[in-house]
Amino acid sequence: MKCRHCQSEHLGPFLDLGTAPPSNSYVKPEDRAKPELWYPLVIRVCEECRLVQTEDFASRETFFSENYAYFSSFSGSWLGHAKAYAADMTRRFGLDASSRVVEVAANDGYLLQYFQGSGIPCLGVEPTASTAAAAREKGIEIVEDFFGEDLALKLATNGWSADLMAANNVLAHVPDINDFVRGFARMLKPQGVATFEFPHLYNMVAEAQFDTAYHEHYSYLSLTAVDRIFAANGLEVFDVETTPWHGGSLRVFACRSAEAHHPRRDTVALMLAKEAEAGMLESAYYAGFQQAAERVRNDFLEFMIDCQRQGLKVAAYGAAAKGNTLLNFAGLKPDLLSFVVDKNPAKQGLFLPGSRVPIVAESVLSAEKPERVVILPWNLQTEIKQQLSYISDWGGKFVTAVPTLTLHP
Repeated sequence: MKCRHCQSEHLGPFLDLGTAPPSNSYVKPEDRAKPELWYPLVIRVCEECRLVQTEDFASRETFFSENYAYFSSFSGSWLGHAKAYAADMTRRFGLDASSRVVEVAANDGYLLQYFQGSGIPCLGVEPTASTAAAAREKGIEIVEDFFGEDLALKLATNGWSADLMAANNVLAHVPDINDFVRGFARMLKPQGVATFEFPHLYNMVAEAQFDTAYHEHYSYLSLTAVDRIFAANGLEVFDVETTPWHGGSLRVFACRSAEAHHPRRDTVALMLAKEAEAGMLESAYYAGFQQAAERVRNDFLEFMIDCQRQGLKVAAYGAAAKGNTLLNFAGLKPDLLSFVVDKNPAKQGLFLPGSRVPIVAESVLSAEKPERVVILPWNLQTEIKQQLSYISDWGGKFVTAVPTLTLHP
């Protein structure tokens, strides 16, 4: 294996979760008797550039198929985040009807709808047919393809050089990260800005967020690694912010290196220093993460077995990718977890990959009245606890497993 950025062959251990099916490959009822494809889920760290990355065992088309089931608009709080972003970027960079906004991995149009509503021309790039169709239903123009340098040059030639490019929760999802970043350098106008949001590796390690590891996440990113990757591919990081999303994320601002139209702010140096002080430049920082993941798994499995012994019914909320990582690493099956509720109708009636736990509508929760409800997308626990507060009517309690097993009132 070689580093997907610098091609170094010196890669050290970070996390080994054994094998798992693709986390968004939900099982249809008619396919329950058929086998699933399981792939090794092994993550390593490059000793040269410090990019944390999965070993590759399948093509990107395997993980981002036409039936991709993650739709961003099913989270009200995430929609609020997107709306605020659109307003902030419009104000900060003076966007108007003469501007061009492009989002890479536009999903179901959750973000671009706010730029479009303000009269700012926008374009989405989205490779998955299911979410692209949902975006088009909102009236958003979508190019249904994987983004990279070739597509960027084509779009720029066709009049879509961008004043603002957004890439939310996609930088970690690309196998060829160099080609992907070069695409932004090719497509931005000379004064244009690209923003990238991604879960911060610092938080992943500090809070034992091992369940954010799955095959669709090819990279686990620090600013240290991102700064190097961008510089090598024509972009300059000029600002960075932190956000609470997905367990703690970075929002990185970049412009074309050739013009360096935007001066580098002190925020960049401060974040790089924070990562260095935490030890992220040293191999020892990455060596203890396996033990942390196993601790979370063991505590969760012991809790689930204890609930079974006490005769407590346990359900879950959120058929999320991170939940599938947790359940499959722990080896859970429907004997310990009765069902998982999900708001997305496209997932209801299907089964979680690997564990084969049935996915149901929220009405089942009221009918079955489980004593414990495990919140699998723990990053949305505030929103979910408000939505499902009625479980207290029958004495139900919420549970989260990460970073430590917690029984919520």
